[in-house]
Amino acid sequence: MSGAERHGRRKAGEPPEEPYEPHEPYGPYEPAESDEPAEHLRYAAHLDALARVAGPDEPGLIGTVLTDPDRTMAQAAVLRHLDRRAAQLCSGPGWEEWARTMTRTVARHPFLTRRLREWSLFRAVTLRLPWHEDELLAASDWLQLKTVAGPNPEASAILAERGRTKRIRTTARTSLPRQREH
Repeated sequence: MSGAERHGRRKAGEPPEEPYEPHEPYGPYEPAESDEPAEHLRYAAHLDALARVAGPDEPGLIGTVLTDPDRTMAQAAVLRHLDRRAAQLCSGPGWEEWARTMTRTVARHPFLTRRLREWSLFRAVTLRLPWHEDELLAASDWLQLKTVAGPNPEASAILAERGRTKRIRTTARTSLPRQREH
């Protein structure tokens, strides 16, 4: 039984969705002489490749990473990439196209799709574009905490009263005076 099967990532005997064959600019995976587990080495290689990818090559590389036999590790690498890129693009004009492309790219991965939706909501709240209170209240702890660290006192006031956790409500209450000053 493989480690993936033991951890419930794939049923015994179930083949991977697609063969894992990295391509340019990623290059083939060659294990190094190391005590580090292979999936840790692949994770580092994925992060490195994702940090260097640009433009039209980004969706293809993300798709390749997501075919890694260790689905959890692959999604973690893509999540870090999406968070990094979303933070860079969130307030700029390239956001809409990038977000649409990434949503199509990760459509078969619900957690990654949800994170992109939450980045879109964070963008709306931060830039004071239209957004719905119910969406914010239904959002993950990650997004609610990120929102109260942002500049929107209206969102923080909502979360101070009705945030998902005591930590979120407390953080929101303490961030309100700073947000109202700006």
